[in-house]
Amino acid sequence: MWIFNPILKSTIWGGERIATYKGIATDLEKVGESWELSGVEGDESVVAEGNDAGMTLPALIDRYGASLMGHRNYEKFGNRFPLLIKFIDAREDLSVQVHPDDAMSQKYGMPNGKTEMWFVLDAAEGARLANGFKNPVDPADYETLVKSGEIENVLNFVEIKPGDTYFIPAGRVHAIGKGAFVAEIQQTSDATYRLYDYHRKDKNGNERELHTELAKEAVNFNDTDGNPVDYKRVENVPVNIVRCPFFTTNLLEADHELMRDYRENDSFVALIFTSGEAVVTCGEEKTPAHQGETILIPASAKGISIEPKGNVAVLETYV
Repeated sequence: MWIFNPILKSTIWGGERIATYKGIATDLEKVGESWELSGVEGDESVVAEGNDAGMTLPALIDRYGASLMGHRNYEKFGNRFPLLIKFIDAREDLSVQVHPDDAMSQKYGMPNGKTEMWFVLDAAEGARLANGFKNPVDPADYETLVKSGEIENVLNFVEIKPGDTYFIPAGRVHAIGKGAFVAEIQQTSDATYRLYDYHRKDKNGNERELHTELAKEAVNFNDTDGNPVDYKRVENVPVNIVRCPFFTTNLLEADHELMRDYRENDSFVALIFTSGEAVVTCGEEKTPAHQGETILIPASAKGISIEPKGNVAVLETYV
């Protein structure tokens, strides 16, 4: 099992909740993102403790290979970790954006696109997200909608609360609104095309770049299926909240020991602790974890136990 140092990102729209949530200190202001598990080139996660402390995630995969990744994953991805896991704190609205799918990404020399999901950790009163369009949009109207800012009026905005879960396939226009605090699980890619950014200016007085043409190529103009995932929370029983070709995510909420059997699961598992604290046991190894931490379990693990101290909530994700 491994825990990694978070990669904190100061953003134009970031807030102050991430450091407090994770129980860490930072001198950064406007921390909008904490990259919890990343194989993105230039932003690779580094092991925080133990015998492998100081190793990057790709170097770790080099060392352990299929025993970490799983045989199928290792054959497909090599030492490129297939998921990017973040916490996002939006004090201001994020841009209206879209991510390319695998086909478009490979056309432009990138290995894959970006399908993702959000799990809402906290939400200020009135906080909202945009996920897809209210109704299909005519591509001929696209540039007018973007240039005028009217793109906001055709988006499917919904008010959010903790526990809400949203699936965002590549090609779906989306936006995180101010007051939202979410966990984000996605394919490993940093490809984001901004359609609209409220004419915000950076510290140098320049408006951030838009990617109007690339975004138009990426957008699915008929995508109106942006409602939250329908699931029922059940304590002490794993609940599936997202299953797609790129990852599976379960919600684990427990007040006593929870056993997980991974013998049929040929993949690493990431445990994202969204609240509470617990001790995770894997074989002879025991690792304490608390809210805001992410533990990586190797594919060679036959199973784990999670022993909560009180109540604990965990997102369990794998490929």
